[in-house]
Order: sequence, then C-alpha cells, then structure tokens
Amino acid sequence: MKLITFLGLTLLGLFFIVPNFKKEIHPKKIVMASSSKKVVTVYNTLNANHFQLPNMESFSQALKGFYSFKDKGFFQKDFLTIIDFSLSSRVKRLWIIDMVQNKIILNSLVAHGKNSGEDYADQFSNTNESNKSSLGFYATGEVYQGKHGLSLKLDGLEKGVNDNARQRAIVIHGADYVSDNFLKNHSRLGKSHGCPAVPMALSKKIIETIKNKSCLFIYHSSKNNSTTTKLLS
Repeated sequence: MKLITFLGLTLLGLFFIVPNFKKEIHPKKIVMASSSKKVVTVYNTLNANHFQLPNMESFSQALKGFYSFKDKGFFQKDFLTIIDFSLSSRVKRLWIIDMVQNKIILNSLVAHGKNSGEDYADQFSNTNESNKSSLGFYATGEVYQGKHGLSLKLDGLEKGVNDNARQRAIVIHGADYVSDNFLKNHSRLGKSHGCPAVPMALSKKIIETIKNKSCLFIYHSSKNNSTTTKLLS
C-alpha cells in the first residue's frame, strides 16, 4: 500500500514539473504557415486606417509571397505594396501596408501599360517595348531622377514573368495622367509604357516610403501568381 502511494505521489509530482512546450506565435509571423485560416486572421485584423481594404485574394497571395521572399533575403523593409490590376483604373488599386503595425498607410490610384488594356488591364508581358505591365513580385530598388522626375527602380523576382523589369525600365514614377482631373475628362486613367505610374502629388511619398528593398506585388485575378516555382536564384 505504501509503495502504491509513493508511486502515485511521484507521478503526480512529475505531472506538475513537465514544462509547457506550447510556443507562442509572434503576430508578424502568423502567416508563415500556408494556412488559409491564418491569412484570414491577419486580413480581419488589418487596420484599414479609413482606406478601402484590398480584396482578400490579392491580399492572401501578397502576404504569403511577402514572407516567402523575405525569408530568402530579398526584402529588408517591412512594407508590402499591393497593386490589383483586376480592378478598374478609376478606383484606388494600390495599397501600402506597414507589416509591423499591420496597418494600411496609403491607398492610391495607379496606371497600367497602354497595351495592357483600356480601363481594365487584361494583357501582360515581360518583353521589351511591349508597353504592357508585368505581374508578380518585385523588390524595390534605388531612387533616381529621370524624365518623369523622382523615380524608383524595380527588380522583378519571377523568371519569365517580370525579371526583365530593370532592362525594360519599368519603374514607379509620378504622372499627370494619374489624377482625378484626368478621370473626370476621360472616364479612366491615362496609361504608361508599362510602368506602375502614380499621382504626382503622392509620388514622392510613395517612393520614399517603399524604396530600397521592400516588397511590391502586382496582382491580377486571371493569373496564377506563383511565389515558388519561378523564384529567381
């Protein structure tokens, strides 16, 4: 009887001293796993900051790709820029998200390439002189003064999809044809030679915020944007 009592107390003591191996998940790493539920959690807790939210599908792909590329060292800054070319040029289809605060800090108009479509973009290319936009993930580069004023170079990260971006001079720059006035007169934005052109009034703020190795994702609902099979080495 004493032996049974001793064993029982010993086992009870072990129960209380076994460490708790449950790990806490840091909020910034919540989408490291590919679980759709975790992406939904981040989306539902995203601080819209009085802006319109991006669509769930574009956000989901952008978020997973952001962490995938960041883990491989492509990004040094915690900003995620999403451009959704599924949407009309008449709506603000560019978002900049502060990934540390999980907060949208800017929502803007953005133009597509002149051969990608009229109000809606539906044709994309990675070819020189195509005057079409390219989809996929980019790392932002250095700032320079070009023919459009302050501009931001981009490096495409997906083979065959956008890896000719720098050679094609696909950059972020301001343009007069990306404005409410142009919309009123033409019922759509003007078009670039393939660059994601932004309003002149916001161009400096956008460029200074996302320059130097942050993530830019250009999305379209008709395309399967892979972040693994076409990753540049």
